[in-house]
Amino acid sequence: MNNSEHDKDKQVQYYAGGRFSDSAEEAASATQERAAGYGSASYSAAGYAPRRRRLPGWAKALIIIALVLLCIILLTVGCNRLIGNVIGSGSSSEVVTDFGHDYIGTIFVQGTIDESSSGTYNHAYLLNAIDAMIDDEDNKGLILYVNTPGGTVYASDELYLKIMEYKELTGRPVYSSMQSQATSGGYYISAASDKIIANRNCWTGSIGVTMGTFVDVSELLEKLGIKTQTITAGDNKAMGSTTEEMSDEQSAIYQSLVDEAYEQFVSIVAEGRGMSVNEVKKLADGRIYSAQQALDNGLIDQIGTYEEAIADMVYSYGLTDCYIESFQPDPVNTLSSLLGLLSDELSSSAATDAETIEELIDMNGSFELSYICNIEK
Repeated sequence: MNNSEHDKDKQVQYYAGGRFSDSAEEAASATQERAAGYGSASYSAAGYAPRRRRLPGWAKALIIIALVLLCIILLTVGCNRLIGNVIGSGSSSEVVTDFGHDYIGTIFVQGTIDESSSGTYNHAYLLNAIDAMIDDEDNKGLILYVNTPGGTVYASDELYLKIMEYKELTGRPVYSSMQSQATSGGYYISAASDKIIANRNCWTGSIGVTMGTFVDVSELLEKLGIKTQTITAGDNKAMGSTTEEMSDEQSAIYQSLVDEAYEQFVSIVAEGRGMSVNEVKKLADGRIYSAQQALDNGLIDQIGTYEEAIADMVYSYGLTDCYIESFQPDPVNTLSSLLGLLSDELSSSAATDAETIEELIDMNGSFELSYICNIEK
């Protein structure tokens, strides 16, 4: 093979525009076409746009599983918080008093006083708050912010005794600042105070005891042809039953319980207000008093606002360097309160005789002694 044939086999190839060409002219043309199309969407897609590496199937599966697990965790945490808010978590009763300065503590007694705690009232929280202030040397006084129709005998007396414990162990002043209503159990706890100051529009008093209203449907059941039989050991074991007439003996037994609680209430007021038992009994027929009427009868010391109660304590006890710290529990939501709308809806509808009887029978044994006003403002 001669040199010319060898050179022909080794013909030069030109590369431009992403392809090989046999001549320089074709390569130049390809370069111009490439430059003209530079930056266009079609060029980028077909030319310089980098290709993305696709994830393998097992990696996609792991990502999906991780996302599902994350969703489950978030839902679980959210549900736990919701349930905690509904039934009331233990942390809602915890109290911390590490303020780092002298202060007057205000506890908020709002809603129905009950050991089970619901709504705006949290019994355990209030007791813990007072205990915390007893042990805190920075605390210099206690104010009761009272806005309640009262509550059960047990819870009212337990809170009263805790306030008295605070006074005896610390020697610090206790004021009661009555708001819109401070009746029955609300007045009971206020009787522990060194001074009671009521808002001019406040209702107070209602010194008395109630056990509720017992219902006897025995005659109605007889007319409907319904017979009941209660088996007990002890003549008075079923006392208060809605299906049997209450005997005179049973009525006397219940009355003795109410009278004992009443005497306790009267003695608490007499001791707290510096009055005789007979003086208190003249006022303690269960009636409600306005702020002015209560002042005229010696049940309160002054008519004024919460701010005026604070100012009075600060001035009277030289507490000008004290801050005011509030101890107000978070609302306690219960399943029954959340279902309240449903209950109201059901109660507003017309019930059959059978449903009415069933509701009355369910009331049997549900009553408890209460220092509570039947009229809520």
